[in-house]
Amino acid sequence: MVITVRLKYSPIVLLMTNRTSRSAKALLCFLFLIPLIAFGQQVDIVIRNGRIVNGTGNSWFYADLAIRGQCIVAIGKNLKVEAAKTIDATGMVVAPGFIDVHTHIEDDERLNPTADNFIYDGVTTVITGNCGLSVVDVGDYLAMIDSLKTSVNVAVLVGHNNIREAVMGKANRAPSPIELDSMRSLVSDAMRDGAVGFSTGLIYVPGVYAQTNELVELAKVAASSGGVYATHMRNESDKVDSAIREALLIGREANIPVEISHLKIGGQPAAGKAGSLLKLISGARQQGIDVTIDQYPYTASSTSLSSIIPEAILADGIDSARSRLSIPAIRHSAIQTMLKSLKKRGLSHYSYAVVANYETDSSLNGKSIEAINKGFGRKHTATAEAATIIDMYLEGGASMVFHGMWEQDVKTIMRYPFNMFASDASIRVFGKGVPHPRGYGTNSRILGKYVREQHVLSLEEAIRRMTSLPATKFHLAGRGLLLDGMFADVVVLDPATVADVSTYTKPHAYSKGFSTVIVNGKIVVENGQHTGKRPGSSIRRDAGTDCR
Repeated sequence: MVITVRLKYSPIVLLMTNRTSRSAKALLCFLFLIPLIAFGQQVDIVIRNGRIVNGTGNSWFYADLAIRGQCIVAIGKNLKVEAAKTIDATGMVVAPGFIDVHTHIEDDERLNPTADNFIYDGVTTVITGNCGLSVVDVGDYLAMIDSLKTSVNVAVLVGHNNIREAVMGKANRAPSPIELDSMRSLVSDAMRDGAVGFSTGLIYVPGVYAQTNELVELAKVAASSGGVYATHMRNESDKVDSAIREALLIGREANIPVEISHLKIGGQPAAGKAGSLLKLISGARQQGIDVTIDQYPYTASSTSLSSIIPEAILADGIDSARSRLSIPAIRHSAIQTMLKSLKKRGLSHYSYAVVANYETDSSLNGKSIEAINKGFGRKHTATAEAATIIDMYLEGGASMVFHGMWEQDVKTIMRYPFNMFASDASIRVFGKGVPHPRGYGTNSRILGKYVREQHVLSLEEAIRRMTSLPATKFHLAGRGLLLDGMFADVVVLDPATVADVSTYTKPHAYSKGFSTVIVNGKIVVENGQHTGKRPGSSIRRDAGTDCR
């Protein structure tokens, strides 16, 4: 006779014959249970004495947390467990690992697979492929992630720009029916291979040339597989209202959840509009459109220098652009268009545009276009500065930091409950260029400046926005909460000292305040230092819900 005694995680099989007496059977069962009663169940890691902020938005509570393998196996007071590793979290907060829903890590994974800038900021999962920029073959990409091994988990969106370019190049026209079918097929393949959604970047070539109906048709394909539509909209300044309406229209027509990427208001003339934009978005939610937003907590944005160049110039690639700009009349017209855009910002110079990385001449990194133009000995006029921008574009282009947002708008957007926080950053190579500080300090800045110092949000609400809200939105099963049976992505942080250190002038500085970061049950940061471990994995849209 075989009797199985199954505790919650430890089945015990007792072998008995039919002749075994009832009292003997009871004694045998008791003897087998003595080790478990005396010593508790065996786990790999137990975190004791911390304040649990579990990601729901509810108040913190004191408890221990036990991990076995890659799973959370118990949460409770005074857990009776024996652990290979005990972490004392007295005075600390224990939270789910943060999920950064808007990153651009493609091509950086091999340069720095330990992803230190994310890990030191408490991030255990990133979603890449945003702004319409991604790999086309999602299956190969996720397989590469699993082969390479990174310190963070990686999910991916399939990008419209790359899909369109694969089918149509950089043509400035609508697709033919055959081309549209080809794009549908590529989106379908990506969703089948595990993409969590479809992204657009509607200020970038060639996405800027797409009409709304094209986007609706491709979003329908992603919707049929349960994906999300994440959009860098057509405008984030004077026409941001109409850009939001287009995003909502796509969500309604394609019946797909919408994520508005890095919601902001650029340029002083549009400053103060955050409240009206949020009314537009919340009104759409009341009408049944599943729309959320994300945000980085800074008053400067960052993208490529080419975003200043008129899109008509950029069509069909750099050779075509070079040919057009060699014609004096076209170059003059392009400069005039650039000056009109500058005037809409309420500015008379390109002082707001600062070079983050210019491969052609790294000595220009960290300088504004206005300063660079002066350094070239050119006239101190916006016209001359626009010409400098064109020359730098033709010499290889640059990544830029653009200043000009209003702090009050940042705070207003931050208070919106269906807003998650995102870095819009790559995996940083420490010391390279003068990149935007958001790549190092997004989450710590929220927790230090806006939670502890300015009380814009409560600690529990901020952590909900970093964990369960993004996990729910992007269907990241088993992530975003501290619960029995969830994946063991965990951060231990000091709420009194957590802070961003990275600045615009000295961006290469890791956040402080995170003593422990655990990814899939493995300690990646211990006593504030990266262990070098790379336990991250790919996350596919159709992944199971139970980590065991």
